[in-house]
Amino acid sequence: MNFLAHIYLSGEDEGLTIGNFIADSIKGKKYLNFKKEIQKGILLHRSIDTFTDQHPLVRQCTKRLHTNHGHYSGVIVDVFYDHFLAKNWQQYHQTPLGEYVSQFYKLLETNFEILPIKIQNMLPIMKSNNWLLSYASVEGINTILEQMGRRVKHKNNMHLASLDLEKHYTEFEKDFTIFFEQLKAFSKHTTTSLS
Repeated sequence: MNFLAHIYLSGEDEGLTIGNFIADSIKGKKYLNFKKEIQKGILLHRSIDTFTDQHPLVRQCTKRLHTNHGHYSGVIVDVFYDHFLAKNWQQYHQTPLGEYVSQFYKLLETNFEILPIKIQNMLPIMKSNNWLLSYASVEGINTILEQMGRRVKHKNNMHLASLDLEKHYTEFEKDFTIFFEQLKAFSKHTTTSLS
């Protein structure tokens, strides 16, 4: 899952949300340097990633991309899944996506000093390009994937991935919808067990 899904799966808990969002920047046991709620968010993020990477429906989606994108297929599927979440947001949350995203940015700004340097540096770019809101359109996803492709050291075709999305749009969306219900249940259970 990419940024939006991780934030959403944290529910209304601010510490859990921050931890879930920053988790990729926190390696090994360094999560223990944060307060308890943020630690739980980091652990939740790791559990979500493991569940997602091993899920048959997700593997089915990455397989569709493997010929054109190889090793990057999983990263691309994560972005596609954020697209379907953003596009169908009103089915998942009562707060409009624009308002939800604004509240999230305010949360990060309020807690800016505890964010890892990498996240502090990324936040202004994320906000100015409004990544989370841009996920809702294929054009927005295309821009995100192009930017990601430029940041990766190795040669890749991420800038062409939106063509694969359009080609298999119905199948990707169907797989996401089924998978995400299971992921929501898994995340809720994991959050409870971390308490």
